[in-house]
Amino acid sequence: MAIVLPHGALFRKGAEGRIRKELLEQDMLEAVIGLGANIFYGTTLAACVLVFRTAKPAGKKNKVLFIDASGQVRVGRAQNFLEKENVDTIYSWYAKYDDGNNHVRVVSLEEIRQKDYTLNIPLYIEKEVEDDLSPSKKRSANWKRQRRRPGRRKINLKTCLKSSIYYDR
Repeated sequence: MAIVLPHGALFRKGAEGRIRKELLEQDMLEAVIGLGANIFYGTTLAACVLVFRTAKPAGKKNKVLFIDASGQVRVGRAQNFLEKENVDTIYSWYAKYDDGNNHVRVVSLEEIRQKDYTLNIPLYIEKEVEDDLSPSKKRSANWKRQRRRPGRRKINLKTCLKSSIYYDR
């Protein structure tokens, strides 16, 4: 059985927290799939899918699969979409039920207990951030080169700024 909920259901305290705890302790939650925002008509909230199974296979006992599928959404003008190939990708991650790329992770019930039964996906899946620092390094090297010629500093500062991505003119 699968249920679609807003992301807040993964981490709110109170009654929702008690319900999460009980479902986890009964080992009924098989997977948490985080979807992107603005997928459903009339709401911009990010949604998640909770997959439940009353009798998990032995290899899945006391474990929960976390999938961050927020990057699988095609951004539209008024609404975002899940294309067939995106759904197929998400399903393949679910069916594999294994740690994979930086979008999928199998988490033990013990780790979830340590995090007070919070199912917030970023607690379990850390996204890799790729930074291309080469433009910054180029600007830094250019600035250092220009500093070595103090007589031409004023003209070269303008040149340096023009080559910067921060210069709008």
